[in-house]
Amino acid sequence: MLITLFFTLMVSSVFSAEKDSAFPRLTDTKAAEAFIDSAEVVVIGFLEGEESRGYQELVSAAKQVDSVPVAICTEKEVWADYNLSSDTITLFRKADNHQENLVIAKAKKLEADGLVNFITINEVRYITEYNQVTAVGLFNSGVKTHLLLFASRGSKEYTELKERLGALAPDFTGKFLFVMINGAVKSNSRSLGYFGLKSKDLPRVGIYDSDSDMKWLMPEGEISTERVREFCESFLRGELKEVKQAGEEAKTEL
Repeated sequence: MLITLFFTLMVSSVFSAEKDSAFPRLTDTKAAEAFIDSAEVVVIGFLEGEESRGYQELVSAAKQVDSVPVAICTEKEVWADYNLSSDTITLFRKADNHQENLVIAKAKKLEADGLVNFITINEVRYITEYNQVTAVGLFNSGVKTHLLLFASRGSKEYTELKERLGALAPDFTGKFLFVMINGAVKSNSRSLGYFGLKSKDLPRVGIYDSDSDMKWLMPEGEISTERVREFCESFLRGELKEVKQAGEEAKTEL
């Protein structure tokens, strides 16, 4: 508790929160880096000031997506560190070390609802629940391999497994995106079927590689941190070619 409070105070101390600003002000690169590191997903408005196009829309959007911290940076020396040269609203996410830029000058129409969509579509976290909105960010990511946890929301193991894999995900940053697929949702039945699964078979863990359009299922058994880690590392070592894929017999166990 005290450690968490100390960290919060330490991070907030490098941000300059002015009374006339709706957001913390990031006055140098050190403050920007600390802010980016303070959460899984953050947004920074690299804007000349509060009169800039997009500022008020960002204020409105931030109120609707309050799970994502937002700050503003008016220092152009800092902009250069992120390869920006004009007013830009940028989303940073840790899951794949990604920086998504919305350049204001290129936006034909800029509204709060549009910024909400920009944030929610790109809000990929260490473990992201799959739906029609998050699918866009997941498949637009430079990381094309997904570690999939198929589990039914409402089941006794759902929350525990999500937390367990979410804690493991940072170890595979840039290599896998960890994705939760809720087997209790009808619209996800196609995803289950793609792996040869039905809701009664859950929970299960799989890997999908969008570059090769190939898929692998981890053999049935306990979904422990150790087994999932070994499953991921075996894939990275190129040792999963004999592991069962949907519709095939399992040839080897991990």
